[in-house]
Order: sequence, then structure tokens, then C-alpha cells
Amino acid sequence: MQPLGDLIRPDLRVLFCGINPGLVSAETGHHFARPGNRFWPALHLAGFTPRIFKPAEQRELLDLDLGITNVVDRPSARADELTKAEFRAGGENLERKVLEFGPDWLAVVGVTAYRDAFGLPKAAIGRQERVIGRTRVWVLPNPSGLNAHYTLPKLALVYGELRVAAGLPDLAPAPDQSDPAPGRTAS
Repeated sequence: MQPLGDLIRPDLRVLFCGINPGLVSAETGHHFARPGNRFWPALHLAGFTPRIFKPAEQRELLDLDLGITNVVDRPSARADELTKAEFRAGGENLERKVLEFGPDWLAVVGVTAYRDAFGLPKAAIGRQERVIGRTRVWVLPNPSGLNAHYTLPKLALVYGELRVAAGLPDLAPAPDQSDPAPGRTAS
């Protein structure tokens, strides 16, 4: 199985960093491709994208100054199959990549992956004190459906905090107030 290529270019506003490619992502060549992964809906609801992108449309993120990489390149069915050594090596590689491409923000999606990759056992969700070169770091909750503690609305709220900190506009269309909710009539 091939490693999943990065979706990256110099000077992105936000470089999202997954833990590692899942088997579906590695097979399709698209990030966050497993059905049930909430990355794409969370990005949209947080206002990063004007609609929910399909994994096959991932290249459109570059037009929005967004990109995707991973801490560890090796695909696996679950992140708990990765070793501490893979995370440490992945953290070193990620640091080199960030220094080379210089995104404004690195957003690691998974606090445990961030802790393991950078040897920071007390790191929490949110903005980090650490910077890599000029790049600020934010840790987001893992959007995997296995992370039941974070519902989609809660993921969108936390992802939206990063969007605001990054100074990006809210691209999610506002709900149409003239359209009543299903089963309701307008007053």
C-alpha cells in the first residue's frame, strides 16, 4: 500500500495534519476518505469551506490556502497500531516540512498524536505555546467517528475557533432565515 501524498504548497494559511492515513485513504489516495470520518463536514460547518467537500475534491483546499499532511506516513486500520518511534520520527519529519513550506498555522488533528510526536505529554486541545519557525500550532480533536466525545457540532465549534484565530472568512453559507424549518410555517 502506497503512502498518501501531502496536499501542500508554500505559505498556506492552515496546514491540517492527520495522525496517519487510514486504509481507505491509502487505497483511494484521498485524505480523510473513510466513510464516517467527520473531517470534511467539520471543516464546512466551521466555515473553512463553502460546502462539504468530498475526499476526491481535496485539491480544492489549496485554492482556499489550506492543506493536509500526516504525522506518520504509514497507513494503518487504527492509529493505535503505530509505535512511539513512528510518532517521534513523524514529528521530526513534520517539523522539517513546516519549516520548508511555512504555513501560518499547523493544525494537528489528534491531541495524543501531537503529544507523542513532539514529546509534550500535557498538551491539550487548542492553541499551543510552541511555534515551529514562524508557524503557530493548534491542536484539534480527531474527527474520526471513533472519537465519540466530540459530536459534529462540537468539532465544528472547536475547528471554527482555529478559523477565527487564523483570520479566515466564514465561508459556510448562513442558514436561510426565510425558509421555515421542515414541518413549520413562517409567521
